[in-house]
Amino acid sequence: MKWRGRETSQNVDDRRGGGKKGIAFGGVGIIIAVIAYFISGDPTQLMQVVQQQATQTEQTHTPTTEENEAAQFVSVVLKDTEDVWDKIFREQLNENYSKPQLVLFTNEVQSACGFASAASGPFYCPADQYAYIDLSFYDELKNRFGASGDFAMAYVVAHEIGHHIQNLLGISAKVQAQRGKISDEEYNKLSVKLELQADFLAGLWAHHADKMKDVLEEGDIEEALNAANAIGDDRLQKEARGYVVPESFTHGTSEQRMYWFKKGYTSGDIRQSDTFSEVQ
Repeated sequence: MKWRGRETSQNVDDRRGGGKKGIAFGGVGIIIAVIAYFISGDPTQLMQVVQQQATQTEQTHTPTTEENEAAQFVSVVLKDTEDVWDKIFREQLNENYSKPQLVLFTNEVQSACGFASAASGPFYCPADQYAYIDLSFYDELKNRFGASGDFAMAYVVAHEIGHHIQNLLGISAKVQAQRGKISDEEYNKLSVKLELQADFLAGLWAHHADKMKDVLEEGDIEEALNAANAIGDDRLQKEARGYVVPESFTHGTSEQRMYWFKKGYTSGDIRQSDTFSEVQ
């Protein structure tokens, strides 16, 4: 992907270093500060101790050069999603696009949807309209899933922003409203359709980003398709258990994920995104 030297988003919330170790250490610092206050009665001393502990907490994680480059990359991708979806909302939906925030974190993070660790992977929280990504997932894509290439990560970012689009359009809320009203198996089917639609929207973004900004390089779409293939429910379950349980799928098979991303990319038409009618 052609991304170096290009404009970055202003909507990145960098919380790297705010993981478990930092939070725990900061809590100890506050206790020490309170003790210092009651011993000396000097509020200035309390503030100095708290500030010192906060500084030490922030320094628990030092980003590598590679990690900072990955942060720059996802910020460029986020900017591209903002420009593409602003255009689509205005021209195809006759609405204004509300931009999400992208949170970069390490180890674990607190969101309006609850506490999450890096092990859960990138996610979108509709309650605060933030997407969350631990940049170590970039390495996991390459090393664990065999999905190398920068556009594999671009696909992941675009997929999470796809969930933001679904949230803005009220699609996510309709699915969530069915929880508890239908069986777990039926709800899982709705979840699959929601995820496949996000894959379509990621492909749709790639179509328009290239049309607007000429961002794609040879092999980029193949990198995205390889990532979609690598994180299909059937493939992940086969690797973890040795067998698959289709009724427990939540994101779709490798074949489905590749199909819907490619459909979004080739069509460029948001009206063709109805996975709820087409997916059985």
